[in-house]
Amino acid sequence: MGNDDDVETIAAPTITSSGFAASDAKSPLKPYEFERRAPGPYDVLIDIAYCGVCHSDIHQARDEWHNTVWPCLPGHEIVGHVTQAGEHVTKFKAGDAVGVGCMVDSCRNCTACQAGLEQYCEGPHGFLATYNGPFKADGSNTFGGYSRNVVVHEDFVLRIPAGMDLASTAPLLCSGVTTFSPLRHWKIGAGHKVAIVGIGGLGHVAIQIAKALGAEVVAVTTSPEKTEDAKHFGASDVIVSTDHAAMEKHARSFDYLLSTIPDPHDINPYVQLLKRDGIMTIVGMLAPMAAPIATGEIAFARRSVSGSLIGGIAETQEILDFCSEHGIRSHVQPIRLEEINDAFDRVVKKQVRYRFVIDLAGTKP
Repeated sequence: MGNDDDVETIAAPTITSSGFAASDAKSPLKPYEFERRAPGPYDVLIDIAYCGVCHSDIHQARDEWHNTVWPCLPGHEIVGHVTQAGEHVTKFKAGDAVGVGCMVDSCRNCTACQAGLEQYCEGPHGFLATYNGPFKADGSNTFGGYSRNVVVHEDFVLRIPAGMDLASTAPLLCSGVTTFSPLRHWKIGAGHKVAIVGIGGLGHVAIQIAKALGAEVVAVTTSPEKTEDAKHFGASDVIVSTDHAAMEKHARSFDYLLSTIPDPHDINPYVQLLKRDGIMTIVGMLAPMAAPIATGEIAFARRSVSGSLIGGIAETQEILDFCSEHGIRSHVQPIRLEEINDAFDRVVKKQVRYRFVIDLAGTKP
């Protein structure tokens, strides 16, 4: 009998893929060849058609959250078509239009997962991110949708409703569910006056969703040139947040405020917009705030400041169906994959209306 050193390790089967990845925080994304696992019995292989460019992709690729695993291949707003379904897959078949959002697995056993809130997975490592998720069983990294294909367990794949445009649907897998989840949690609807702060990739979708839920919606922005767009999306009014008189005029007038601002900022002027018992939810920013929270402004009006993280798989399917029913879509600018570094710079400079979407079907890496 041989010793342990004589035991041959059999490598798991893989498939070839390619995309654009960052090798460090300072370098641009470049072409990258890699191997994905071959589809297992419960997996689907998806040929990617479009992938949205989320601001969090930039934060991650540039290591602004200080947790990036290299190489980093972003992309978590993925839509495409199933090209292969494992033998035990029951939800999808070849040819189906499908999507993949921010996560591709979770522990599935904790109270959060059992409640359909996989984004709050309480397992040892939390949910497994679609990219930069280094906690797979073999310790390797995950690679996202800036690539040719992706392999995902069927339980973390979403069905795209018939008739939805794939390019404008892609961002809904992040921006849509990220804004829908807190609106749904706080039961926002008819009779509520809602402010959406930040009219970008998340905010322009949030206005449409809140309006469709029956709320009165007001947009709050630093960009007065977005006024007509915001009204087109469903806002009844627009407040330019740098206009102190306008902010004062609207103080204590909102039941609910959803902040989609992606960078550190001072939230105190926005807190003052809330009524007594008003609620503010922050979805756009995971870093420390630019200024301390004025707790007196919270306490003396019994206001609440909360956070929310993407959404569960069931919620993501719900928002896709909801957007299909109500004609809600992301407003997108398609780009080729080789334009991604310029797109990153333009997102930071707020030069996109309102979401870049990589056309993978037209520009295979």
